[in-house]
Amino acid sequence: MKQSRRAKRMERHHKRHKGTPAFNLVSLMDIFTILVFFLLVNSGEGEVLPSTRNIDLPQSIAEQKPRENVVVMITEHDILVQGVRVASVAELNGTAQSRVAALEQALQQQNQRRLGVAAGVAPEVTIMGGKNIPYRLLKKVMASCTEAGYGKISLAVLQKTAPKS
Repeated sequence: MKQSRRAKRMERHHKRHKGTPAFNLVSLMDIFTILVFFLLVNSGEGEVLPSTRNIDLPQSIAEQKPRENVVVMITEHDILVQGVRVASVAELNGTAQSRVAALEQALQQQNQRRLGVAAGVAPEVTIMGGKNIPYRLLKKVMASCTEAGYGKISLAVLQKTAPKS
């Protein structure tokens, strides 16, 4: 069967352009480089406080984000400093002492480990405790932090939206 001139021309055209399309690798590398830099820059905005499932934090409309410092966690059963258990809540509820000696000692050890301590600057501590913690226990923990030399005490809360007025 004889092919028309148009069919022959189309066949030649398809043979010429039959190869796989070439990707422009320079453009792909540029895009991936920009993506990597974007992820590196925005990854520093992570949470400073450890996330725990067993502590139900109270809510607040506070705008200030927490800074990196020593974290004291008060769970239902234990008191932890930087994730290490230092005291039991049951033992503390049974005593009439106004401070927790084990907590003071652990905080003083954390203070000695700090690098680049500026002269005259008191260290900071953040207390993470559930909203159902008795005030008596929170007062003991705060007194122990003050006695250990921590001048600024912050309480961890969940941020909620401010009411519109």
